[in-house]
Amino acid sequence: MTNTPSQTSGVQLLEVSPELAGQRIDNFLRTQLRGVPKTLIYRILRKGEVRVNKGRIKPEYKLQAGDVVRVPPLRLAERDEPEPLAQGLLERLEACIVYEDKALIVINKPAGIAVHGGSGLSYGVIEVLRQLRPDVRELELVHRLDRDTSGLLMVAKKRSMLRHLHQALRSDGVDKRYLALVRGRWEASKKQISAPLQKNTLRSGERMVEVSGDGKEALTLFRVVRRFGDFATLVEAKPVTGRTHQIRVHARHAGHAIAGDNKYGDEEFSRVIRELGGKRLFLHAYSLRVPLPEGGELTLEAPVDEVWGRTLERLGD
Repeated sequence: MTNTPSQTSGVQLLEVSPELAGQRIDNFLRTQLRGVPKTLIYRILRKGEVRVNKGRIKPEYKLQAGDVVRVPPLRLAERDEPEPLAQGLLERLEACIVYEDKALIVINKPAGIAVHGGSGLSYGVIEVLRQLRPDVRELELVHRLDRDTSGLLMVAKKRSMLRHLHQALRSDGVDKRYLALVRGRWEASKKQISAPLQKNTLRSGERMVEVSGDGKEALTLFRVVRRFGDFATLVEAKPVTGRTHQIRVHARHAGHAIAGDNKYGDEEFSRVIRELGGKRLFLHAYSLRVPLPEGGELTLEAPVDEVWGRTLERLGD
């Protein structure tokens, strides 16, 4: 076993720009101190070693423009930069970027890639983008997609864009639509599912969501796109609320589980789809419309992948 050489950083004084006002101190430090483990950041916050304007603060303190943050000397492994990711992965994700400007990146996330590392994963979309855009100091997820869901994912390059889009999401200013392949014949008259959802954590630590009268209000609008006899239906789903696993649980609640859903799906239906080559969750965020800060709208559509396309062709045959 080799010992990783370590080094001690000096005291750092970080001045908060107006762009970062309102950000929590813990999130600020995680962005500013690249390569420093989160556990170390929270330890120095808990012990009161981080000072703002020479005074102690709590981890939930929200920064003001002009604040001066004092970071104590940190003993670090000789590895400030994250471990380089495979070139093939970087090139694959670069090719998935469908829109980019000075404040926003939108990526057509492949199925099977998480939005961020953790829980045994060394990387996710956000870690890949940080290596692809090393000169961008602020890269934050605007919203999330499940690991197995593909499609349009927004990542803010500026704090002001993050705040703008969060406000738009809260006020229903963002139009997100998904495609889903579901079991059975979805009737055209079934245009919406309104059922409250509650999060539960199983003993294994896995998070599940279920329809429950004690849950939070949840509404999804559905539209039939294409039928495959009585066996399957391609539907468009528009979540009006933004609950965890909302489309997947509402589809099952309506009696039409999504193909390839290993949490809420129908194993017999998913097996038939797998035999046609469909080894993935058939849920794809294909359409996005968001208001821009300077006015006007950004409208994007993302194509499905080859696995999805080939599977539907075979299903149609």
